[in-house]
Amino acid sequence: MRRFQSPVALLCTLLTITSVAGAQVPQASISSVEITRPTGRFSSITRPYRPSEIGPINVANTNRLDALLKAGNLYLSLQDAIALALENNLDVETQRYGAVIAQTNLERAKSGGALRGVTPTVENGPSSAAAGSVNNNGVQGSASSVASSAGNNQGVLVQQTGSVIPNLDPAIQGILRFGHTSTPQTNVIVTGTTALVQSLDVGQLQLTQGFLTGTSYSFGYSDVKRQTNIYSDLFNPNRTGSLSLNVTQHLLQGFGISVNNRIIRQAKNNIESADLQFKQQLIATTTAIMNLYWDLVSFNDDVKAKQQSLAYNQKLYSDNKKQVEIGTMAPIEIVRAEAAVASSEQDLILSETRVLQQETIIKNYVSRNGVASPSVADAHIIPTDRIRIPDQEEVQPLQDLAAMALRARPDLSQRRIGIENNRINLKGSRSQLLPTLDAFASLSNNALAGSPNTLPIPPGIANLGGLLNGGNGRATNGYFLGGYSTLFSQLFRRNFPDYAIGLQLNVPLRNRAAQADYVLDQITVRQSELALVQAENQVRVEVQNAVIGLRQSRATYQAALKNRVLQEQTLDAEQKKLQLGASTIFQVILVQRDLATAQANEVAALSNYSKARVEMERSTGQTLANHNISISDAYNGKVATPPATLPQ
Repeated sequence: MRRFQSPVALLCTLLTITSVAGAQVPQASISSVEITRPTGRFSSITRPYRPSEIGPINVANTNRLDALLKAGNLYLSLQDAIALALENNLDVETQRYGAVIAQTNLERAKSGGALRGVTPTVENGPSSAAAGSVNNNGVQGSASSVASSAGNNQGVLVQQTGSVIPNLDPAIQGILRFGHTSTPQTNVIVTGTTALVQSLDVGQLQLTQGFLTGTSYSFGYSDVKRQTNIYSDLFNPNRTGSLSLNVTQHLLQGFGISVNNRIIRQAKNNIESADLQFKQQLIATTTAIMNLYWDLVSFNDDVKAKQQSLAYNQKLYSDNKKQVEIGTMAPIEIVRAEAAVASSEQDLILSETRVLQQETIIKNYVSRNGVASPSVADAHIIPTDRIRIPDQEEVQPLQDLAAMALRARPDLSQRRIGIENNRINLKGSRSQLLPTLDAFASLSNNALAGSPNTLPIPPGIANLGGLLNGGNGRATNGYFLGGYSTLFSQLFRRNFPDYAIGLQLNVPLRNRAAQADYVLDQITVRQSELALVQAENQVRVEVQNAVIGLRQSRATYQAALKNRVLQEQTLDAEQKKLQLGASTIFQVILVQRDLATAQANEVAALSNYSKARVEMERSTGQTLANHNISISDAYNGKVATPPATLPQ
């Protein structure tokens, strides 16, 4: 192996230089996703060839959940419910990988590679338990809670078209070959033998790299050692070497930094797009948990209303039973009262089971392992916040609210990034329309070194043009005698140089594929622009509908409140009339049913008002700001706000 010590040494040197200079790696940790990079004594050299590992998934809940558990109850304020969802919700945890994908795609783009990977889509979250449902598991995609996530991936994935991106990472290519051949000869005049035997050892090393300017180069060394049984060679064995540099520059297609860095620019845009998509997921998750929370509050209020209705009917049954026993009332009234009690009990059971289902949905949504934990599964959620309706609604002009939404909505910002990426992609398609015109230059230095040929000259062979010096001696030039020192001295003195410059032109006569790609990419830009206008129009509609919905829900609640007060007074009056004999049990039962309906309507109206407030925040893009949600805290999976103090 001594004869190849120098090429191997050169290979190691080039490998060290390119590894240290070209090793650009992402951060060791992005958000809460851990990336383990190779370490060790020679990690700067070996890192590009060793795998980086993504840490295992985390299925452990944060300490906040345990801090809010007390005596089998989970005491939840709205802010704690939001914090638990941001820390433990699996939709948010899945979306945290989007930042890693975007950062990794940027590293891939910096090498000249195309973008790949799919960013997780935004999940809207579960819907609340339905009234009277016995098997509701929180179906995804509640239309009343979160807007459609169409267009979430705008700007995330880009199909590469247009001129080819150069390979920006340096690469070393090497060949080490040992060969031996035996070839029968039909003419002995030249070789002096009927069987040509030669050993050929080849070593080649080449460094290549492309640049954003459209320039590429290759720098290489070639070493060939040859030993034969030919008497006419002056040097046997002999070694030839060549040190070469080739440079190519695109002059038309593929020329310029703005064309060749388009994937890098798109990848940088996609980092911002991934942040926006994470923000969208936070809005969707926060909106969903707020709706679930307020629904739980209203479901508990509904249980209280049903308990009150049952108490009314039980008292009526008890009073009727006493009057039947003393003979002042017909026995049929007991049956009528029993039926009313049974109906109220059924309504109460349905309302209580809906609360249990709602609690299960919430616990599953704010916990990484759902209800697998017995302490969480058995806990009863006690919401500590109440729905409050302000005396006066804050009035803002509709145009101001729409303008706020157009600025703050992350889905619109994502679409704008998608348009920018499509326009960047258009540069590559436009460059592909041009003919290919490349300027090239090559420069090489050649060298020869070896030992004098000691093979005997066959008798009767001419003196080889005067080079033979009688007998078996040969007149040789001492300049070529030696080994690597002779070879390298010739190379670096450029004793035997070759050089060439030129142009290479390729003109497609019809160029239909490039023309079609450019038209299609322009259409993609126009479609994305129209989609943005359509999305902005839809946002204005959502804001206007949110304003209308808030007004309607407030008016509905006020009407339901007054109707409930009326029904309470009506029931009180009807019971007094019954005591005076001016009414009937049947009439009292009807009034009680009306009161139960009025109470249920009031609870539903209060819940609808809270959802209308949530929708107003979502449609205007103010959900995170209004609830002091930090994007960095959500990325890290740890909300800085401490949990609320539990009741003593």
